[in-house]
Amino acid sequence: MSAMILVGAAVLLSQSGEWQRAVQPRAWKFPEDHGSHPSFRTEWWYFTGNLADAAGAKVGYELTFFRQGVQFTPKNAENPWSVRDLFLAHFTVTDVSRGGFRAEDLLSRSGPGLAGARTGQMDVWLLDWSAKMENGVIDLSARKNALELRLQLKPRKPVVLHGANGLSQKGPAAGEASYYASLTDLETHGTISLAQNAAPIAVSGTSWFDHEFSSNMLAKDQVGWDWFGLHLSDGRDLMIYVMRRADGSVEAASSGTLVERAGAARHLVRAEIVLDVLDHRPSSRSGGNYPSRWRIKIPTAGIDIAVTPLLADQELVAAGLPGLVYWEGAVAGEGISAGHKITAEGYVELTGYAGDLRSIMNNDR
Repeated sequence: MSAMILVGAAVLLSQSGEWQRAVQPRAWKFPEDHGSHPSFRTEWWYFTGNLADAAGAKVGYELTFFRQGVQFTPKNAENPWSVRDLFLAHFTVTDVSRGGFRAEDLLSRSGPGLAGARTGQMDVWLLDWSAKMENGVIDLSARKNALELRLQLKPRKPVVLHGANGLSQKGPAAGEASYYASLTDLETHGTISLAQNAAPIAVSGTSWFDHEFSSNMLAKDQVGWDWFGLHLSDGRDLMIYVMRRADGSVEAASSGTLVERAGAARHLVRAEIVLDVLDHRPSSRSGGNYPSRWRIKIPTAGIDIAVTPLLADQELVAAGLPGLVYWEGAVAGEGISAGHKITAEGYVELTGYAGDLRSIMNNDR
């Protein structure tokens, strides 16, 4: 699902009324729909990956770009500094072998070329961070302080539409939804740098790309979500999101998608998903008490796996954006899929455990 805890200052200024909402299935066209949808207020392009170097040392990464609409029609459209959208990006690296988690973030208005996202093609950038698709290949680039990433991603499976033809319901009411598409299996090669003046490390592995756009997807009583994007060693990919209410219950609209080895996908309703939290770990930085071990069962698909973070502390506390806190990290697991023993790897995202999303994401309520 990919988390967006949006910048409070931008949201306070945001105007509602003109923004479109996700209320019914839409006609998709790819690769054009990997581009921006500026008639919706909130949009994100979300990349996570489980990689390794030549010696087998594991490295996870997250590179995400968010567009948050501030004014549907800027007050002075001729002035490049007149704010319509703000752009936010996060870049994290989980260095499993060395036990380190590093995170960087950027924030900017679009301005005269500082940040933007094109329509009709995947081409999003924030300063010198970028994600661009050409001829079916996605190039990712980001650098800040000692961290640098340059990767090429090639899809091995077709685009997956989540929910009802890409309409992913998050709450009970109309409009409490997003349009949601993914490339769940991306062959990945490139380099990551972890220290100043150090030689780049050649890495390869598998990435996951999520793209969502909406204008108000949370219900009034929802405080956050748990999202799982997992690659199973038998070739299946599994996405689950669970929307959490303030009273501790789970939203009935929570759901998932199972992608088979050949690329066929099917929607999983809430009743098909059994998600048990087996342990918690408190954060010394934010005070959030995060789930830290899970058992996931999809009886209709013969899936029963246990999942654990590769590092306990993968909490992102944005340095330049006070209050922006969530846990997003590389995980691994093992269990059963369709009667066979399998392993799993992927990413988990946990939001709303250190702060309340409702005041940020539902500003027009």
